[in-house]
Amino acid sequence: MAATGLRMGVVGGSIAGCAMAVAGLRAGADVTVHERSAGALQDRGLGIVIPPSLHKRLVATGYLGAAMPTAPVATRVWLTRAAGDRSAREFARQPSPVTPCNWGLLWQALRTASAGASHHRGRPVVSVGRAPSGGAVVRTARSEDTYDIVVGADGHESLTRRILAPDLRPTPAGYAVWRGTLPLDALAEHRRPLELLRGAWVTIGFPGGHGIFYLIPRGDGAGPDGRLLAYAIYATPPGGAPGEAGYVRQLAEEHFPQEWAEIVARGEHTAMTCHPVADLHAPLAAEHPFLLAGDAAGVTRPHTASGAVKALQDALCLEEALRTSDSAAGALRHYARERTPEGARLVELGRRLGRAQVEKTPDWTTMDQRTVDAWCRATLAGTSSYLYADADAGADTGAGAD
Repeated sequence: MAATGLRMGVVGGSIAGCAMAVAGLRAGADVTVHERSAGALQDRGLGIVIPPSLHKRLVATGYLGAAMPTAPVATRVWLTRAAGDRSAREFARQPSPVTPCNWGLLWQALRTASAGASHHRGRPVVSVGRAPSGGAVVRTARSEDTYDIVVGADGHESLTRRILAPDLRPTPAGYAVWRGTLPLDALAEHRRPLELLRGAWVTIGFPGGHGIFYLIPRGDGAGPDGRLLAYAIYATPPGGAPGEAGYVRQLAEEHFPQEWAEIVARGEHTAMTCHPVADLHAPLAAEHPFLLAGDAAGVTRPHTASGAVKALQDALCLEEALRTSDSAAGALRHYARERTPEGARLVELGRRLGRAQVEKTPDWTTMDQRTVDAWCRATLAGTSSYLYADADAGADTGAGAD
C-alpha cells in the first residue's frame, strides 16, 4: 500500500492531530506527532456531540474504545419563556439522535489509540516548509525533521495553513458564544429540566439568540453514569465584544424560563469560556506534501456541531486515501477532492444557522411544531445536518455522515 514506509508528521496533538495519527498508523505509515503542550489535554474541553453512526464506526475501526463513556439521546426539545410569566413553554419536539461526549475523554481515547506514533511533547513547531527532496520540513527549537506528508492539525491559527493559504483570515460573525459545564447538583432543585435532559437535548429560544443544553459524561473516575450539564448560549453582547462571563447570567435572567436561568446562575461551574464566533475555510484542504485537518482546514460556526466531527471524518478520509492511492501525492489529491468541498459546505451551513438563530431570530413565542419544522427546512435550504434528522430527510447527509 502507498502508506507503507511513508513518514508522516502531524503538527498538533489535540483531537484532530491524534485522529490523523491513528489514520496514518492504520494505513501503515511511520507517524510522528509534534505536540505544543507538555501535559495532558483532557481538562481543556467542554461538551461536544457527534452523530451516533460516526461514533459506532469509530469504535468498530479502533479509533475509540467501546468503554469510552457517552450520553446518547434521541430527541431535541424546543423551549422558550412563556409570554406574561417566567415559566417554560415547550413548543416543539424533533427526532434528533446525537451522542454527546466529554472533549477530554474523547481526546484521551484518541491519544491512547495513537500510542504507536512517536509523540514529541512540549516542542512547539516554529516553522513548516518544503524540503528540496519534495517532502516537507517541520522545525522546532530543538530539531528539524523531514517527512513525506505533513498534516497540519494545529488549529485555527495554523502555521501549516499559511503554506497553502497565506492570506486567509477568520470572518467574524458579530456575536459570541458562552460555553460552560456544571455538576448535576445544579439541577437537583429543578426536576423538570433534569427529566427533559435525561432523554433529550434542549434548545431555548430568546430574542436575539438561543441556548443549547445537554448532558455529557463527567469522567474523573465518576463511572459510566456520572454526568455534567453542558451548555452553549449564543447572543450579541453589548458593543459586539465577547464581554465578561457574567453577562450570560444577566442574559439568562432577562430571557430564560426561571428554572433554566437559575441553573445558568449557579456559581460552581467546572468550566466556563466565552469567545467571539468566527469562521474560515481553506480553499484547498491538501496540496502535496501538506494536508490540513480539523480547524486548520476550516472553522465552522458552532451551530453545526461539526468541529470534532469534521476532524474525525478528516481522519477516516485520510486513512481511505492512503490505503487506496498508489502514492502520497495521489492520496492527498483524493483527500482534497473530498474534504475541500465538505469544509466549504459546513462553513456556509454555519452561517445560515447563525442568521436564523442569532442574527434574525424568529418570534419564538409564536412558534409551534408545524412552524418549527417548516423553519428548519427553510433554514437548511436543501443541505443537511445530523442535528436536523427530520428536517433534512432525503437530503445529502454529508454533515455528520459517517
